[in-house]
Amino acid sequence: QLQLVETGGGLVQPGGSLRLSCAASRSIFAIYDMGWYRQAPGKQREFVALITGGNNTNYRDSVKGRFTISRDNAKNTVSLEMNSLKPEDTAVYYCNANLKLGPASYSHYYWGQGTQVTVSS
Repeated sequence: QLQLVETGGGLVQPGGSLRLSCAASRSIFAIYDMGWYRQAPGKQREFVALITGGNNTNYRDSVKGRFTISRDNAKNTVSLEMNSLKPEDTAVYYCNANLKLGPASYSHYYWGQGTQVTVSS
């Protein structure tokens, strides 16, 4: 059973930085789009950033210029560098990836279990 495991969350002061990482728990045949979503208390889960298999990136407007998504295809990982953090960035951050487990399998979207990011003084 595949799991996506996020690490790097925590408590940081406004203006601070955090780096989130997400790794697959087993070997994977192919990974396509990888992204990050977040969910604040009482709100719906929302898109944060995406990186395609061709390394094209897309961000929600409120994080542009502050967050950077990257991937390491050799390690099957995706990271999110978050700078100039604001209290409104507080949420549980989830990793998402579209991948194939084997050459004959279909691609599916998988989710991580989430990691808490709290921005507070």
